[in-house]
Amino acid sequence: MRLYIRNMVCGRCKMVVKAELERLGFHPVAVALGEVDIAEDIDPQQKEALSGALKSFGFELIDDRKSRVIERIKNLIVDLVHYKDNNLRRNLSQYLAEDLGQEYSALSNLFSEVEGTTIEQYFIAQKIEKVKELLMYDELSLSEIAYQLNYSSVAHLSNQFKKITGLSPTHFKQLKDRKRQQIEDL
Repeated sequence: MRLYIRNMVCGRCKMVVKAELERLGFHPVAVALGEVDIAEDIDPQQKEALSGALKSFGFELIDDRKSRVIERIKNLIVDLVHYKDNNLRRNLSQYLAEDLGQEYSALSNLFSEVEGTTIEQYFIAQKIEKVKELLMYDELSLSEIAYQLNYSSVAHLSNQFKKITGLSPTHFKQLKDRKRQQIEDL
């Protein structure tokens, strides 16, 4: 049986969900961002217990189709930006449409309707959070960060960063109180 879970955005999330499923006596076969396949079927009482257990960790079972599609879009973008170093050699709309097997315009309309923001704005927000993370680590130059995240130039990255945060990347790096947001809060 496949379960869809909101707010699974990292490897630790997958570990926590897997451990919680095992603690409740389920046998996870595959655990991915936002999706878990388990060996058994779940009755309503077990589903309620699982839902409560997951909520205590900030996760949520998703039942309706629209929510599953939106969560899948978010997970694909998070995975792309934070774990695949934005290694996208085709445009985002093609990437999402191919993975989800739907027209991008339908995906975009659904996402905007439910989330109140566009897929592109969500994608940019994720990239800016990744830029903040890389700036805080202070291991890469701004040009290396721009290259890693597929920006056309350092100027493009800097302009987008300033538009979103109100600060230049250099000024952000100099701040002592570097506030980053959790991925699931974007």
